[in-house]
Amino acid sequence: MKKILFFTMVLLLTASILPAQSGRLTVWSFTDELDYIINNYFKHDRPNIQINYSMTPTEQFPSRLDSVLASGRGTPDVFALESAFVRKYVESGHLLDLTDIYEANKSKLIPYTVEVGTYNGRVYALSWQACPGAFFYRRSLARQYLGTDDPARVQAYFSDLNKFMETARLIKEKSNSSCVVISSRGDLYNPFIYARSQPWVVNNKLVIDPAIERYMDISKEIYDNGLDGRVGQWSEGWFAGMSGELRNNRGQRLQVFGYFLPTWGLHYVLKLNAPDTSGDWAMIQGPIPYRWGGTWLAAWKDTSNPAAARELIRYITTDENFQERYALDTGDMISNTTVINKIKNSFREPFLGGQNHYAVFAEMAQNVNGRTIQATDDIIFSLFNEALDSYVNGYMTKQQALQDFRNNVLRQLRINY
Repeated sequence: MKKILFFTMVLLLTASILPAQSGRLTVWSFTDELDYIINNYFKHDRPNIQINYSMTPTEQFPSRLDSVLASGRGTPDVFALESAFVRKYVESGHLLDLTDIYEANKSKLIPYTVEVGTYNGRVYALSWQACPGAFFYRRSLARQYLGTDDPARVQAYFSDLNKFMETARLIKEKSNSSCVVISSRGDLYNPFIYARSQPWVVNNKLVIDPAIERYMDISKEIYDNGLDGRVGQWSEGWFAGMSGELRNNRGQRLQVFGYFLPTWGLHYVLKLNAPDTSGDWAMIQGPIPYRWGGTWLAAWKDTSNPAAARELIRYITTDENFQERYALDTGDMISNTTVINKIKNSFREPFLGGQNHYAVFAEMAQNVNGRTIQATDDIIFSLFNEALDSYVNGYMTKQQALQDFRNNVLRQLRINY
């Protein structure tokens, strides 16, 4: 009788710690990307977990999620979190602790993808993808103005910020001002944000990292010396520069040497907007390691099926069998270094003249710093960009712009300086 009781207890304990292979989950996202993964992979591999999927446009998603998290009614079990607002929820206290999943897989996950989802030493969100940023350049222009289109040699011209500015001036001089290094100074925004060694807020005080002041100085120098195309990021002119159709305010055509873009920028920006330039591009790290975008998965801490929620997140963000199939099927850059190292040498990108973009991105992703991201970043970034524009356009001095920025942060967020 004692043996029967003992083995019964063992079975009950084992069942409580193993992931549930059945149940029903409500999953929310802001694109169909996660829906594709669930329908084409997860449902086939975990058929006993039923998924009720709901998609809300990105601009409406946070307010919808905020409402149900606040009330505790109609809350999804698992939800996707976009890069722009992931930290808001990681720091909210509403999420299920996923540290155990991280601990079981930490040796194979790209560090920054975990750092973004970590708060007070605990992990609350994980990502299946990595979005390191690169500098994409036109091979024909590199040969014309730098004498080479070889990525290793071109990288030497952009190895740090001083080299970047030297090369920008060189390109302008050699082209007689007909070629600019970038179409918009806004392209430097993400690289500089990840060049910081400190976050915006430390002990409820605003911190202006030296990298931010450097960003202001370089933005002003670029503007004053005509080193960019003077168009806004995502504007018609910004896209036109990809195919060689950007024109300045006098109607003269400007060539654009390169663009700062992440992994998805290759497939969904360059390829779509400059198909006739296929083969005339290459990519390098550029002066600063950075990332741009990405999607994280999290679960509600009071979900009625935490085991199934954990299994969905564990499967998508760490399962090697799934991630290998998904990466080979889609070309998406994943967060699992074990799988990356297994498949990275099988890629060749015709749009980049045959360059293996996957292997290059894999190396870049290891150098991204995800520790400076905070929930208040979006508001602070917006206020900073207003001050930056005032300085660059000559409406304020640098010190006036910084003081205006500090005052606005204090006024809107009650963060001291």
